[in-house]
Amino acid sequence: MLDARHYSTTETLRNGLEVCIRAIRPDDCDRVVEAFHKLDPESIYTRFFSYKKLSDNDLKALRETDFDNRVTLIVTLVVDGREIAIASAVYVRSGEGVAEVAFTVEEDYHRLGIARRLLSHLGRIAVDAGISTFVAEVLPQNMAMLKVFSACGWPVKTKTEDGTVHVTISLPTAPAG
Repeated sequence: MLDARHYSTTETLRNGLEVCIRAIRPDDCDRVVEAFHKLDPESIYTRFFSYKKLSDNDLKALRETDFDNRVTLIVTLVVDGREIAIASAVYVRSGEGVAEVAFTVEEDYHRLGIARRLLSHLGRIAVDAGISTFVAEVLPQNMAMLKVFSACGWPVKTKTEDGTVHVTISLPTAPAG
C-alpha cells in the first residue's frame, strides 16, 4: 500500500529541470502562498472559475490534508538553496470510489509535462486508496488541461454543460497481489 502522506519522487522535466513531486506538509503553506501570488490573474480564474485570494479556509485545508479523503501533491525545486513550489494537484473524495481532481501550475513552468505527471501520481495513489474515477470541471478555453486529460492514457469522457466541460476519467484497476 502506498503511503500518500510521505509520497515523494524526483523527476526530470522536458527542459532538464529536476523537480520533487511530493505530499504536501504543514510547513508548505508559505511556499504555496508565495507560488499563488506569482500566478497571473487569468491562471487563477482558469483554475478556480473566479478571481480569488487564498482564504484562511484554503490554508487550513492545506495544513490539515488528511491523505484519506483529500490528497495534495506539490512540485518543488531548489532555487538558490531554497525550496520553492511551482505546482500542486489535489484530489478530494466526492463519493464512493470517486474523487474530484484539480491542478495549478505556475506559468513559467507550463508545457513541461508537470500536470500530466501530477495526474499520473495522483492516479496511482487514488487507485491504491480504492478510487476508481476522477472527475473534474474545466473551462472550455483551458485547452492545455483538457489535453492533459485526453492524453492521460485512461478512458476519458467529457460533457459540456452550463459553460463547463465535465471530465470523467476511469482509473486503471489495482493490480492483483
